[in-house]
Amino acid sequence: MAKGRNNLLGVGGQRRKLSRADQQGAAQSRSADRKAAVDQKQELLKKMRERALGAEGAGTAAAGEE
Repeated sequence: MAKGRNNLLGVGGQRRKLSRADQQGAAQSRSADRKAAVDQKQELLKKMRERALGAEGAGTAAAGEE
């Protein structure tokens, strides 16, 4: 044990254990799935921003008419 080092045992982290599928190359399809998920999230955020801006625009137009 490392007594004089303030218990820094394992500070470097641990390696993630690869499953058999990952070892055989399934990680490539997984990265493609992640990319698709990121694209879907970006599209959803874009739609939400457009709706938010549309609601703000309608609110300011109604306030301007008064």
